[in-house]
Amino acid sequence: MSEKDSIRSFPELLHRTTADFYREVPSRTAARGFLRQLVGLLFPITHGSRLSLAETEERWADLQRRFAEIIRPVVEADQVDRLTERFFAAVPAIYENMMADAAMYVECDPASFCKDEVILCYPGFFALMVYRFSHVMYTLGIPILPRILSEHAHSKTGIDIHPGATIGRHCYIDHGTGIVIGETTVIGDSVKIYQGVTLGAAFVDKELRGCRRHPTIEDNVIIYAGSTILGGNTVIGHDTVIGGNVWLTESVPPYSRVYHRPEIVIKGKKLPEEGL
Repeated sequence: MSEKDSIRSFPELLHRTTADFYREVPSRTAARGFLRQLVGLLFPITHGSRLSLAETEERWADLQRRFAEIIRPVVEADQVDRLTERFFAAVPAIYENMMADAAMYVECDPASFCKDEVILCYPGFFALMVYRFSHVMYTLGIPILPRILSEHAHSKTGIDIHPGATIGRHCYIDHGTGIVIGETTVIGDSVKIYQGVTLGAAFVDKELRGCRRHPTIEDNVIIYAGSTILGGNTVIGHDTVIGGNVWLTESVPPYSRVYHRPEIVIKGKKLPEEGL
């Protein structure tokens, strides 16, 4: 076959082969639009205007209709209304958690001015918010959509939180860039995590699907920048501080202080007596 014939025939080949694995999926555009509208309803400051009660009720109802249409391609037809109802029944608790997270930011970060600033500007807060929505979808068994939302947050913030992870109340992610939190990670209450932290698996194998692969972080733990904690059997006891650039694959008891001591050598050049 000539190059020209190959170019002409490729669309037919592509059409034939993609039919074998094509399936309907939630629209990424619709999913992102839904998220934007939901955030705008919960936190009007992000859209610059406060709605009347009638407008709030109208948008609340519209969001439920939009959600039902988004999940319709990936769930059984008789489950659409039930799943929509269960997700929106969880939104008040998500909102309460997010307000508690925002208060944690104001309390912990000396650079924060108020809750409004946290809600508007902090990437860690945004990533946690999207996680809390997507986690409920994940636990309801809605496929694909939770990952669409979590990867949207990942692309905007550099923070990668799998929707299957379990994260408690009053979580605080500072700066956040480069954080990875794996699917089976369990994080307790009042945990602080800094940039570049990985909560991952000790090794990757498809046969581990459904198994605990990621660590457990108990309450009141602080994990400083660049640390890596791996393994499903690794438990970081409550009230522990993990210093920067620590690598851990074993459990740590409560109230521990774990740190990495690098060897740093600074060589200077002696200045002439007359100075520069």
